[in-house]
Amino acid sequence: MSLPANLESLRREVLARKADVGFALDGDCDRCAFIDNEGKIVPCDIAGALIAREILSREPGATIVCDPRSSRAVHEEIRAAGGKTEVERVGHAFMKTRLRDTGAPFGLELSGHYYYRDNFCCDSGAITMIKMINLLSTEGKSLADLVRPIARYATTGEVNFEVEDKDGKIAEIERTFAEGKISHIDGVTVEYADWWFNVRKSNTEPLLRLMLEGNTPALRDKGFARLKKLLGTPVSH
Repeated sequence: MSLPANLESLRREVLARKADVGFALDGDCDRCAFIDNEGKIVPCDIAGALIAREILSREPGATIVCDPRSSRAVHEEIRAAGGKTEVERVGHAFMKTRLRDTGAPFGLELSGHYYYRDNFCCDSGAITMIKMINLLSTEGKSLADLVRPIARYATTGEVNFEVEDKDGKIAEIERTFAEGKISHIDGVTVEYADWWFNVRKSNTEPLLRLMLEGNTPALRDKGFARLKKLLGTPVSH
């Protein structure tokens, strides 16, 4: 569901019907993806920022849990709405535990999992779909217009690389970018003032997954070129 090709038929249908929004749910309905009224895929972290803002309008000061791949814009939007963010590693066991421990009403992952305290801290695509419908009914703006000011940074999306020695490669990346601000919440995250990236291991495949974001497309492309020298050629997975 996270691959653009898997959303192509929905994208075409949204455009053909001039729909306000399209929703894609996975087989067990614990994930949700969005197509806006212009036929564009909405990044799941950006959609999560919209839902978080609505929740914070009712629970000012609440904590929102994000995964390490979430855009800086997500954290900025949540803080601007009066909330706080905490970062947790990817995976439902970790996210659910962090929601319970912090009392956070909401958590989001780039993969389209959205977690709700009032749903026993579990993820639900159906609840997420309803929340987005409610949000669009009250905002008075199209989804594209709501997304545009939040999707203000340039991102690679999540890119996969085949790497046999995943731990060794992560250690090499950390040494290479040692001058940045480094976090080990999930793989390695390296932050600079105007760009950042996260590299994390796949638990099931010989893959490293890269997410990189820059303040401008030029900064994104420059950083991506540096990482590809270490990681090799991207693969489709």
